[in-house]
Amino acid sequence: MAEQQPYVKQTIENEVGYIEFFHPAHNSLPGDVLTELANTITEAGKNDAIKVIVLKSGGDRTFCAGASFNELININDAATGKVFFSGFANVINAMRKCPKFIIGRIQGKTVGGGVGLAASTDYCMATKFAAIKLSELNIGIGPFVVGPAIERKIGLSAMSQIAIDANSFYPAEWAKQKGLFTHVFESTEALDEAVKKTAEHLCTYNTEAMLEMKKVFWKGTDDWDELLAERAATSGRLVLSDFTKEKLKEFK
Repeated sequence: MAEQQPYVKQTIENEVGYIEFFHPAHNSLPGDVLTELANTITEAGKNDAIKVIVLKSGGDRTFCAGASFNELININDAATGKVFFSGFANVINAMRKCPKFIIGRIQGKTVGGGVGLAASTDYCMATKFAAIKLSELNIGIGPFVVGPAIERKIGLSAMSQIAIDANSFYPAEWAKQKGLFTHVFESTEALDEAVKKTAEHLCTYNTEAMLEMKKVFWKGTDDWDELLAERAATSGRLVLSDFTKEKLKEFK
């Protein structure tokens, strides 16, 4: 079987825009896929044929394994590092600024940047297999870019707990208790049915009211363009450390 190619694709069904990303390496996302994802979300926000957006990933196991490891290993200067870590920042900011509700469909495990994506949706639904982990401290960096999105959703205490306990996956039920997930389903089929039903029901609401609610939800985040860029620069600097270079060699 030929190896599947990475993609970002959008389909529209009953006024719901389904945006799906995929990468064969457990949906870990390189810079070009992240750029395409940010642009697709921004364009969907402007598309009058779409009233509600669903963010999902391809494959049935991992929602998103975070940033691309291969790209991470090849960073050799701070400027490249900042650009690399800005990938997730740009997607989070696109989701924040999007004038439509974004529903997250989390079918499996999610790590690092993937947890940031889940936290940046407005309403996030998952399966019982959707354990979460912030593994960044393991390699000498931290969840700096995604931290604000995760903290906004589950609070500083819970975010610090999973950031410090960088080796552990926290179960979907824990993420639900903390407010990241709204519902946890027994199967992907049940999840998909619920996502479709919820999204299509939202399409019957007043789009202007939903836009105003979205502004309320994201109040206090107007500085995130600058904040996440600063955080990306921090990660870009730390990734050059001898500690991280050695750790990356071990993982490779």
